[in-house]
Amino acid sequence: MHQRREAADRSRTLLGAAVILFSVSAAHAQLNLQPNQPGGPSDLFLQRQRQIEEENRARLDRVLPPSQKVLFDWGGWFDWYTFLFDDGFDSSRTQRSYTLRLWGAMTAEQGTHDAYVRMRTAVIDWNGGDAFTGRDDDYVSPRLERGWYQLDVTKALKRYADVTLPLSLKTKIGRDFVQAGTGYAISLPLDHVQVRGEALGLETTFVVGRTPSSTQNIDRSRPVAGESNRTFWIIETKYRGFRQHEPFAYVAINRDHTREDPVDLLQNYQYDSTYVGFGSTGELVRNLRYASEWVIERGQSYGDRRFLYTDEIKAWAFDQVLEYLFDHKTKPRLSGEYMFASGDPDRLGSPTNAAGGNRGDRVDNGFIGFGFRDTGLTFAPRLSNIHIWRIGASFLPLPDVELLKALELGTNWFLYYKHRSDAASSDPLADEQSGYLGWEMDYFVNYRITSDLSITVRFGTFFPGSAFSDQTTRTFLLTGVTWSF
Repeated sequence: MHQRREAADRSRTLLGAAVILFSVSAAHAQLNLQPNQPGGPSDLFLQRQRQIEEENRARLDRVLPPSQKVLFDWGGWFDWYTFLFDDGFDSSRTQRSYTLRLWGAMTAEQGTHDAYVRMRTAVIDWNGGDAFTGRDDDYVSPRLERGWYQLDVTKALKRYADVTLPLSLKTKIGRDFVQAGTGYAISLPLDHVQVRGEALGLETTFVVGRTPSSTQNIDRSRPVAGESNRTFWIIETKYRGFRQHEPFAYVAINRDHTREDPVDLLQNYQYDSTYVGFGSTGELVRNLRYASEWVIERGQSYGDRRFLYTDEIKAWAFDQVLEYLFDHKTKPRLSGEYMFASGDPDRLGSPTNAAGGNRGDRVDNGFIGFGFRDTGLTFAPRLSNIHIWRIGASFLPLPDVELLKALELGTNWFLYYKHRSDAASSDPLADEQSGYLGWEMDYFVNYRITSDLSITVRFGTFFPGSAFSDQTTRTFLLTGVTWSF
C-alpha cells in the first residue's frame, strides 16, 4: 500500500505539471477529420491543434524509477476544454472536448525491463454547423496512444549471463514518439523498433518504423488526406562528451506507401524524401540556452498533374533558438527564435500538396518535413516556404502568495514572411503575390490549483499582411481543465 500511495503521489505531481495536457486530446480527437477542400480550414485546424499538443508532450511520457525489483504504476487524466477560433472562412467555430486517458507502467530488475501503455477515448462536441465533417457530436472509441517495451541489453547480459559489454545498449519495440535532432524535420509517433548504444561519449540511435494508421498526411489533397502510410529509417549520433554542448547529426529516410482513395489516374501523390540534419543544443553562457538545427532535404516528389515522372527535391531548412533564464524568484524567461523553410516559386497552389504543387520545372525546392515548431496559435502555418521570427517571455507573478505561487503568465509574438513571394503558403486565404504574411500575438495563463487540478487559458490574435486580400483579424481562445488521478 505504501508503494502504491507513493506511485499515486508521483502521478499527481506529473499530471499537475502538465498544465495544458487537455489540449492533447484536441489534436488526437481530430484524427478522423476529412478536409472539406484540399488545404482548407480543417488543415489549418489540425495545425493549430498540434501547436497546443506539443507544448507539454514530453511531460506525458511516464518514466519509472528502478528502485525495486518489480514496480507497477498506473493512473489517468480527465480533460475538458472549450476551443473558439476564427478560421477566415466562417466568422467563428466552437468545439468542446472531454477526454479520458488511462495508463499503466512497469519496471523490473532495476530498469532491465520497462513497459508502458496508454489508452485514450474522447467525446467531441461542436456548436451546431461548426464541425468540418458535418458531425457536430462525435465519439472517439478507445485506442492505443502509446505502448512499448524496452530491454536494457547491457544490464540483462550482466544479470543473466554475467557478460559485461563495453557500451550501454538498449532495444525498444512498440508505439512511441520519435524525434531526430531537435525535431525540426522529424517529430512524430511511430510503430517502431529502436536500438540505442552509447560508448566513449557517442550515443547512436537506429529506428525503423511506420506511421500509425490514424496519422494525418502532410499532403492534404483529398485522395490521400485521411491516411498516411509511411516507413521511416532513422540513424542519429549525438556526442555527449562536452560539458555545455551536445552536437548531433542524423539521416532520416521517408518512403511513402499511402494509397489513393479514390484513385486519381492523372495525379500521383507519392512523396519520398531524405533528410540530412545536424546541429547542437546546450548552454552558451550561464543561463543562456540554445538549440540549432540545419536540415538538407533530397528525394523525389510529384508535381501538379504529374503521374509519369517525378521531380527532384532540393530543399533546406534552419532553426535557431535562444532562451535566457533569469535568477529571480519569479522565474522569468526570455526567448527568441528564427525558423526558415525553403519554398519553390512554382508551387502556386500549395506548399505541401502534390495537386497544386510544383509545376514549372522538374526541381522541387519546397521543404516539407515531419517535424514541429510552435508557429503560433491562430495563424499556425506549416514549415514550408516561410520565414518566422518569434520572441517570447513568461514568469510567475506571485511566487510569495501560497494560493497563487503556481500561476504562470506568458506571451509569444510572431512575424511571418514567405521565402518565395509568388508561391503559396499553407493558408489558402493568402491569395496575393506578396511576401508579407502578417504578425501574431499570443498570451497564455497556466495555473496549477492543486497537485491534481490545473487550468489554462490561451488567447491569440493574427493580423494578416499584404499577402491576404481579406484583412480581417482572426482570434483564438482556448480554456481548459485537467484533473489527474
